[in-house]
Amino acid sequence: MRMLKDAVYGFAVGDALGVPFEFQRRGSFQCTDMVGYGTWNQIAGTWSDDTSMLLATCDSLKVHGATIHLDDMMDKFARWYSKADYTAHCERFDIGNTTAAALEQYQLGSNPVKCGQTDIFSNGNGSLMRILPLTFIQCEESEIMNVSSLTHAHYLSKEACVIYVKIAKQLSQGEAIQSILSSGSWKEPFERMGKLSEFSVSEIKSSGYVIDTLEAALWCVCTTNNYKDCVLKAVNLGEDTDTVAAVAGGLAGIMYGYEQIPIDWVDKLANKALIDSCLF
Repeated sequence: MRMLKDAVYGFAVGDALGVPFEFQRRGSFQCTDMVGYGTWNQIAGTWSDDTSMLLATCDSLKVHGATIHLDDMMDKFARWYSKADYTAHCERFDIGNTTAAALEQYQLGSNPVKCGQTDIFSNGNGSLMRILPLTFIQCEESEIMNVSSLTHAHYLSKEACVIYVKIAKQLSQGEAIQSILSSGSWKEPFERMGKLSEFSVSEIKSSGYVIDTLEAALWCVCTTNNYKDCVLKAVNLGEDTDTVAAVAGGLAGIMYGYEQIPIDWVDKLANKALIDSCLF
């Protein structure tokens, strides 16, 4: 549970840092601290759908003894979608189109594993942003892909989730991020992973496209040496600021530990009681 807490708080703090700046163009702002308002007009410390869905995933794993129960997981996502469960302030203020379409299908009675969108244009980061808890359970690649498929069932989204969980597992076992990336056998369209640390910021995209998000997050992790710099770098890439910072922050939390997250950011973080209640 200790390392899960490191990861979840690392993720949630990154999310909250990015919320006020979401959709803003790179270079048009500078994030140096956890602030409020901005894009979503939320108070400082408010986290978004990213952390909500991650917590729903955690809670389902907790209820089922650290095992994957797809129907229950989807039911918890639907409770967030329709009842604002798992939210910072009992209010849902953001959701991706692909995730919304899948949850609408589920509420119409579709089998959870048949709800995910399968077309090439449904490769946003909506499954990547909730997949981190699978790092802390025993699971096969096929199971990770099934969890992605609840909302994002195209191969690219499923493979991105597998890569992210695999890297997180390696980090949790003490491997170095640069060693993980440079020694991997990366295949198209993930072939840039092994050389990410060599890229300049102009070569990194921070859109909501799942491969852009994964690359941007990993770039922030492998070109910094502490939690604070990692997540601030992620937010300042612009565009999908909350998700890139959350995905990076989850890995940085594993690497550096909860104690290295700035305490004033943790203090500002909304609804920590809910976060703690979902840990297993």
